[in-house]
Amino acid sequence: MATLATFFRRTDWIAAGEQTTSREQMNHYQLRALPNDDVYFYSKRIDNSRIIRQADPQAKTQCWSAIGAACLLAVLVGSVAVPSVGARLAGYKVETLKQERQALLDERKKLEVEEAALLSPARLDALAKQHNLSGAAAGQVIHLDSTTDSALAFNVKSPRE
Repeated sequence: MATLATFFRRTDWIAAGEQTTSREQMNHYQLRALPNDDVYFYSKRIDNSRIIRQADPQAKTQCWSAIGAACLLAVLVGSVAVPSVGARLAGYKVETLKQERQALLDERKKLEVEEAALLSPARLDALAKQHNLSGAAAGQVIHLDSTTDSALAFNVKSPRE
């Protein structure tokens, strides 16, 4: 838009009126000159491969301080995260132990039922008859006195033998 003011100058209109004959003589298919067409920008190839960068004495200090800050941040984040992770793992272990306890209680109940079935008097009588065993006679049963040492069991011959 800034060139629009220069494009429609009054002097150009006056000059355009005088050049009508020359414009009619010009080729209708030829384009007019572009703005800044006469300006040439030369670009020189720059080779910086032989230049060595000057060492910055503060760059090493800044680098190590950034590394230290990152490590400190990692330690702080880790120290905040460790308790929650530990609590979550402990919760998993508690739930596993609860499930194991319930499985053991179920197995214990099942074994108690099996033991009761095996020790039932009807089954013991059936096994005794199967193996030709008979019940104890009245003289074969020895009752221990509470005054004697009940921790010892003596093999005493019964009076019948």
